[in-house]
Amino acid sequence: MDTGGWSRRRFVGALTGAAAAAALPACNDAPPPTRSAPSSASASPNTPEAAAGTPSEARSPGPHPLYLGTYTSAEGGGKGIGLATYDATTGRITDRGILAETGDPSFLALHPNGRTLYAVNEREDGGVTAVRLADRHVLGTRSSGGAGPCHLSVHPSGRWLLSANYNSGSVAVHPIAASGALGEHTDVVTHSSPPPGPDPERQDGPHTHQIVTTPDGVHVLAVDLGTDTVYTYRLDQAKGTLTEVSRARAKPGAGPRHLTFHPGGRYAYLANELDNTITVCAYDPATGRLTIGDPEPTGTGEVTSYPSQILVTTDGSYAYFANRGHNSLTRYAIEASGARVRLLDTVPVHGDWPRHTAFSPDGRLLFVSNQRSSSVTVFHVDRRSGELRLAGEPFASPVAVCALPL
Repeated sequence: MDTGGWSRRRFVGALTGAAAAAALPACNDAPPPTRSAPSSASASPNTPEAAAGTPSEARSPGPHPLYLGTYTSAEGGGKGIGLATYDATTGRITDRGILAETGDPSFLALHPNGRTLYAVNEREDGGVTAVRLADRHVLGTRSSGGAGPCHLSVHPSGRWLLSANYNSGSVAVHPIAASGALGEHTDVVTHSSPPPGPDPERQDGPHTHQIVTTPDGVHVLAVDLGTDTVYTYRLDQAKGTLTEVSRARAKPGAGPRHLTFHPGGRYAYLANELDNTITVCAYDPATGRLTIGDPEPTGTGEVTSYPSQILVTTDGSYAYFANRGHNSLTRYAIEASGARVRLLDTVPVHGDWPRHTAFSPDGRLLFVSNQRSSSVTVFHVDRRSGELRLAGEPFASPVAVCALPL
């Protein structure tokens, strides 16, 4: 459903929210980006979904860069990609203004070399934008080949950008030049089958919500909320084209939204937005086939929760599951080498509508972007118990829908 040019997902998450904070003032004293090498195959550092690092990766107190996604067309929204810094010890965030002006940059991803940041432009005429971090220069915007792009990721090779168009239910591939700039899309695949799920409002057609590369780098997975399906593709790295190799069907009406792999690479965890469940999935690297397990509870009871995202620690011990209606994070212990999750507890996010979550590169901090309350909450992560401890008062950020700490 589209409401005045807004997709249903944006209408629920942004227009019905509380008043947003004022836009951040311009400032030019942010530090250059810093990068640390990924600590496991699953800890792809180029998205806000990167797995947490190991305790040995402790970093200097800071400041470290923090990039913020927003809706510029929402009431009280930002002016583009927000820029801040954070202290790696205390978790305190400081305003640094705007990285670059671009329309509705609701999701962000970093190139593996750390030099270029990519953003979706979540509009009906969808786009993807590249920004060079060294001088904040916008390298250009390309059409995403569809409507309402809401997610993107960089292939581990650094040569291809993958994006998911929610409104049109399609996925796209763009070549990445040596400069970090994007070329025109080399492929766009629309999910025309299977038929949409039973929810007449949210499943009126295909709605692709995420596209990621598997930890082995061989396959690409696209999670579609509208068709209750996770599609497996093989990317032709010479041509930039996608070939479907298998499909995994979730329970009808589940509304799969977001998938995160265990560091072992054989299991993944799927957040189902519409039926408020999590499912453990088995992944076969040889065939690319994903097998979706039985739905399990999120610990939020009867509250309509609209789960948004899962994070997994790099050591594979714990998972954190963001619940928007419940405004909480569910903590799970991961058992049986990734094959099983055990619900431990839920923790309030001290904000409204936790849209995205992300670990700092060393895994000691967890950032929560609260869309309706226009804030970012930071937690300290106890690496032994997995317990979360609030790092301080939430940071005001206009219509905060994504936070990417480096």
